[in-house]
Amino acid sequence: MPTSLAKRCATRHMLRSMTDVEVITLGCRLNASESDAVAAIARDDGLSNAVIINTCAVTNDAVAESRRRVRKARRERPDATVIVTGCAAQIDPQGFAAMPEVDQVLGNHDKLLPGAFAPEHFGAGSERIRVNDIMAVETTAPQFMGSANSPDRAQSRTRAFLQVQNGCDHRCTFCIIPYGRGNARSVPAGEVVSHVRQLVRQGYNEIVLTGVDLSSWGGDLPGKPPLGDLVRRVLKLVPELPRLRLSSIDPAEVDPVLFELLTTEPRCTPYLHLSLQSGDDMILKRMKRRHTRAQAVELCAQLQEARPEITFGADIIAGFPTEGQAMFDNTLRIVAEIGIPWLHVFPYSAREGTPAARIPPVNGAIVKARAKALREEGARVKAAHLASRVGDEGVALFEEGGAGRLPDFSLIRVDNPPPAGSLRKVRVIDATADHLIGTLHG
Repeated sequence: MPTSLAKRCATRHMLRSMTDVEVITLGCRLNASESDAVAAIARDDGLSNAVIINTCAVTNDAVAESRRRVRKARRERPDATVIVTGCAAQIDPQGFAAMPEVDQVLGNHDKLLPGAFAPEHFGAGSERIRVNDIMAVETTAPQFMGSANSPDRAQSRTRAFLQVQNGCDHRCTFCIIPYGRGNARSVPAGEVVSHVRQLVRQGYNEIVLTGVDLSSWGGDLPGKPPLGDLVRRVLKLVPELPRLRLSSIDPAEVDPVLFELLTTEPRCTPYLHLSLQSGDDMILKRMKRRHTRAQAVELCAQLQEARPEITFGADIIAGFPTEGQAMFDNTLRIVAEIGIPWLHVFPYSAREGTPAARIPPVNGAIVKARAKALREEGARVKAAHLASRVGDEGVALFEEGGAGRLPDFSLIRVDNPPPAGSLRKVRVIDATADHLIGTLHG
């Protein structure tokens, strides 16, 4: 699965409000990041009385949830203009345009162009479908152009998500996302640095670099620089940036420069989210993944040896077609073998149009049981990790709601938390199975 899109939960959505325009987001962090740009562009374009649904297409369930959100939006806002965009809309524009609740379908690239939400596009006689050929798109992050490029463009989260890559050239057998996002393409390093500076000036203390296949950044740029070069350049040219995080990484593509920065640079958070998907070599081969079980284990061991405080998250699919019990056991064991406190488990759900959907599936009850076993193992590893942190000190980035995140992604709660977005020293005094308990320190 493309790395940053593996973390999507089909029913997860976030609401962004601006006057009488709402942007509803389903899916991944990249979608969430793009929704901020969509909201800004729609505001600048003068759109009013509208609901924009930024859909997800990762599974059939995700598409169904996107359709439910469209119907709900119409029920709640009967007089509003309902605009559907995102991956599901890009892949099946005709299907969404056929919904009576929908006024217009807008493509994944089109939604980020200044002027995309100008009121004249939505009047009587306007096109119901504005979706281009995503495979022909060569630019990345067009929201960086024009007025959306202004330094006062604040995001609506504690940490800032910065899109530096889009699309994917790989064809994992379970994944439809390349057909919603197009081919891999990168934002040039100079533009990334410029936007990091702007975000730091806005007051963000942590920036997350994100993309559909973040590890492939640079492959389409002159000289084909690796992701590590971008990270190094950001850290060097924006010394005032306190903390840099990566959204997700393919285990097959951690280049030497990135490895060095992850293990030696204090401003790189000691946390890596891996697009692992399975712990069994045969299943990885049938998924058309590019790493083996041994490669993933070795990478994590080397990272931990060089930087003991580093922790891992991972995406794992339970019950991929042909997965036998021994194959599943290999996957279950890798959670503790690597030590993955932050586990995202996805029961396999066939996605129409993918090769895996044509393979005889594992029984649904077995898939559900395996997903449950993986979550339980992940919870056990997480509880053990949190318990090991009691007595430690660190710097937490505080979020909305009063909790903070330590660099290794551990959640900590304190009495009288500081404002959201603050970086504060904390001392860990206790731990639950889910989070740390601490005090402000200094």
